Amino acid sequence: MTIGVLVADDQEIVRTGLCTILDAQPGIEVVADVADGARAVSEARRLAPDVCLLDIRMPVLDGVAATRQLAGPDVPDPMAVVVITTFDLDENVHAALRAGARGFLLKDSGPALLSQAVHAAAEGDALIDPAVTVRLLAHFARAAPDRSPHRPAVRLTSRELSVLHLVAEGRTNNEICDDLHLGLSTVKTHLAAIMTKTGTRNRVEVARWAYEHGIS
Repeated sequence: MTIGVLVADDQEIVRTGLCTILDAQPGIEVVADVADGARAVSEARRLAPDVCLLDIRMPVLDGVAATRQLAGPDVPDPMAVVVITTFDLDENVHAALRAGARGFLLKDSGPALLSQAVHAAAEGDALIDPAVTVRLLAHFARAAPDRSPHRPAVRLTSRELSVLHLVAEGRTNNEICDDLHLGLSTVKTHLAAIMTKTGTRNRVEVARWAYEHGIS
């Protein structure tokens, strides 16, 4: 299956570069490229791409606001959004993930990581640039200084807890399969059950929930 991607970046040379890189990847096709967040929202709603790749800083509507409209908490059928930026600022990471982004990349991440992020988002995973992952997890830990070692009221099976621990460590579904010797469909089933039980919508929210409840 080919993954359709919408690219939004106000710098034409950057946008062209991203499109060229993505179109050269097997199984990925750029279906639209736009120069501002408002057009990104309208084109995404019109074309329903598998993944939207949005720059943080764009005119008319920035990447965070566009992400919120396409994948925010109030969106009934959220799209897969990966945010990409030059600015490695914690506030950008947190704002993008709170808005519903499934991935966060720096523009110098390289073709391999860009391709991985698109594939991960299309499959329901979240990929965050390794350059900011450690700081993000540390932020979760700091945000929950009084984490209790006691289990929360939510009842998770032992296997779900194992999956939850690995998600909190930033592992992808395929890595969890290898660690727990499970099939991909089984891991996805456990992850879906975890999300339902914890009231979370994506892997980043699952990781945050785990840290807030001392499960990490």
